[in-house]
Amino acid sequence: MEALIDSNLPGLQLVSKGKVRDIYSTSWPGYLLFVASDRISAYDVILRNGIPGKGKLLTKISMFWFDKLGHIIPNHFVTANVDEMPPEVHKYKEQLDGRAMLVRKAKVVPLEAIVRGYITGSAWSEYKRFGTVHGIAMPSGLVESQKFPTPIFTPSTKAAQGQHDENISPERAAEIVGQEIYDRISKLAVELYTAAADYAAGRGVILADTKFEFGLISGEDGKESLILVDELLTPDSSRYWPASSYQPGQPQPSFDKQYLRDWLRASGFRTGLESGPVGKEGQGWVIDEDVVRGTAARYEEVVKLLIGA
Repeated sequence: MEALIDSNLPGLQLVSKGKVRDIYSTSWPGYLLFVASDRISAYDVILRNGIPGKGKLLTKISMFWFDKLGHIIPNHFVTANVDEMPPEVHKYKEQLDGRAMLVRKAKVVPLEAIVRGYITGSAWSEYKRFGTVHGIAMPSGLVESQKFPTPIFTPSTKAAQGQHDENISPERAAEIVGQEIYDRISKLAVELYTAAADYAAGRGVILADTKFEFGLISGEDGKESLILVDELLTPDSSRYWPASSYQPGQPQPSFDKQYLRDWLRASGFRTGLESGPVGKEGQGWVIDEDVVRGTAARYEEVVKLLIGA
């Protein structure tokens, strides 16, 4: 199976191209076509080769969580059945089947809504230096991968492609989106994380942290309401650990992109060496084939554990 790096839909207007998703406008006002490619990024950098089938796995797990958590907050998902999409999409069914979603348009809230149940990653790095996480004072004596007494909401900026997200304090996040929206998002994000983490735990998986994105849509009365947008609880946006091997005080094996990040670092990747003449092979970073296979296996395993074959 070859990786689909770029979608190819002549006649459809490409609205934006993200790290993974290509977004197209449609002939139906108020709806967009989201196409999950097999591209993969790490440290906000898109690697030159992808992970075959990854886009279909991301779509499958997002659809599962949109359905499972729909009682907490509505979301933008409409259908993944190409035959139920606008007519101009139908001829691309072979390319899109399993990796495309028709979604409602929304005004995206410019905030990455991150919820952390365990101290790891950038949160652990900050804590070691300052005793804080996103500027929030933490108890002393925490060890790497330790579970927080309660999940914490730690927002970051939503960076443009090629730029890096920035961890920010709750106060700064409220300044960006307004206090009312911030309060609603922070509460909903923790509620969503808690429900997902409880379910995952019953399947032998720890949801260490995850990122949510929210949007605003206008109702018939003109009032705006919050919905979930983008992907949901995928291995791209979440840190999943096998519960059977969990041991605080050290890094954990993971079902997410940490395996790829670790390989990049071991291969000499550093921020600033993303592409160009200083990148691997002089043209950006290429993932070794054994790492491609290893990454694919981790994605497939967590999807199977969470939602079955």
